[in-house]
Amino acid sequence: MHPARSNGGMTNIATLTLNPTIDVAYEVDHVYHTRKMRTKTEFYSPGGGGINVARVYVRLGGNARSYYLSGGATGHALDGLLDLHQLVRNRIPIKGHTRVATAVLERESGKEYRLVPSGPMVEPAEWRQCLNQLQTAQCDYLVASGSLSPGIPDDFYGQVVAMMTERSIPVVLDSSGAGLRGGLEQGGVFLVKPSIGELRQFTGRDLPDTESVGRAAMQIVGGGHAQYVAVTMGHEGALLASAERQLLLPAVDIEVRSAVGAGDSFLSAMVFAISSGWEIEEAFRFGIAAGAAAVMNPGHDLARPEDIRRLYSQVRAAS
Repeated sequence: MHPARSNGGMTNIATLTLNPTIDVAYEVDHVYHTRKMRTKTEFYSPGGGGINVARVYVRLGGNARSYYLSGGATGHALDGLLDLHQLVRNRIPIKGHTRVATAVLERESGKEYRLVPSGPMVEPAEWRQCLNQLQTAQCDYLVASGSLSPGIPDDFYGQVVAMMTERSIPVVLDSSGAGLRGGLEQGGVFLVKPSIGELRQFTGRDLPDTESVGRAAMQIVGGGHAQYVAVTMGHEGALLASAERQLLLPAVDIEVRSAVGAGDSFLSAMVFAISSGWEIEEAFRFGIAAGAAAVMNPGHDLARPEDIRRLYSQVRAAS
């Protein structure tokens, strides 16, 4: 499926974030229990899968519109952070409070501790309003990324895929658990990007080696659930499966500072490259470079274009 461009030039994407976050990042010298710890730095960023995808996509020079649920006092703070990052946004209001996720980097060990709430309860009228807004979304690709908030039905992403398929808009899916299963069971997803852990959960199998990962990915393709499957495997690299073949590429050898936003950066760069007319395998390489660029940065940041392009040269040379 190749989209028709809605503006005669640059491709537009829309992103959907059902369970966004305010991402708070701190650094401390050492993590103690009970004792008060004074932080050395403090950062606030708008977060959640689709929002992170939009942030990186815009950094790369694309157009992105963020659809997201937001509520309570923290929801207003999220709205303000999105405006600060100059993201075009469509807010779907909810009664529940937007969650706050925290990452703490311990400088002595280099270890990062992440605290992520499950998110607010979403009422039926609220998630139905989200579907109503998406019915008029003007985009060339829709990227549905992130977990389902409590109260949202398991097949919600499947409903989104069915709606967008009727409008000939390809859907890119990045979720886990019920969200991933609900989207893939509908069938017809353009690109799905599970991590190795998410793929294990989806299949119910251990997938102990890259051969078993490849077979699982090819089953998703062969079953008509998705046209392309990109599996991220951390230090073991990433695997791309399509009807034609599989491509396994190694991870980029870099120092890891944070895992926050690595998958979102990978997906955003890959979609950006696809929307720019790149072949799928080159887009996959660009995504690997972006995932590596993200882990180079502290927890409050995402992949930067200059790092992505530099690392992309390394990925191409290594493969």
